Amino acid sequence: MSQPSPTVGRIVHYVSHGTPLRSDGSQAFPPACRAAVVTEVDADNLGRVGLAVLNPTGTFFHPLAGGGSVVSEGARLGGSWHWPERA
Repeated sequence: MSQPSPTVGRIVHYVSHGTPLRSDGSQAFPPACRAAVVTEVDADNLGRVGLAVLNPTGTFFHPLAGGGSVVSEGARLGGSWHWPERA
């Protein structure tokens, strides 16, 4: 089944970057999947969206003007978004 096109107001998952690597290769906070709401969609690239990311400690805005977030169909890279997995 093909994935739907993102539209404003849809819930997606955003993959956080996590904190920078320490000298021993560990991270204080590793990348994590977070709930997000699509706030805008790039008309020229439907895979690039602006997001309001819901973190446990607050909301993070990732607008198109700041680069937006690009869809990740395979590897869950930091800074990317994907559709929630079906339960």
